[in-house]
Amino acid sequence: MLDIALLPGEYAVCRMVAGSTLPYALSSGLRGADVVTVSWTSDGISVICPIDRAPAQAVLETTWRCLRVTAPVALAAGSLAALVDPLAEARVSAVTFSTFDTDYLLVPTVRLTEGTAALQRAGHRVTG
Repeated sequence: MLDIALLPGEYAVCRMVAGSTLPYALSSGLRGADVVTVSWTSDGISVICPIDRAPAQAVLETTWRCLRVTAPVALAAGSLAALVDPLAEARVSAVTFSTFDTDYLLVPTVRLTEGTAALQRAGHRVTG
């Protein structure tokens, strides 16, 4: 069982053209619970951030809600599988990413109720 916190506000999953410059607003003045992650590949730049920080030149598909595993997680602990499997069974899409300390999971805003219910049925505690 994992303790999971629903972060406030909506998030964007963004795609930017390879070689784009990231806007300063992504890193400046982050608020308490804000999370921003950036991945670079030769195909492009992916950004996950609060919706109000989404780069103007980015392509966004939908809005998401962000869930964070509240306790530090060992990198090999398998917590992502424990989160993604119940969502897959409930047919709720998910985007995941990890930091050194914990895991994050995004579900579409329109499926938040179904997603949190699936996680709770799997024995996880969701707060927020």
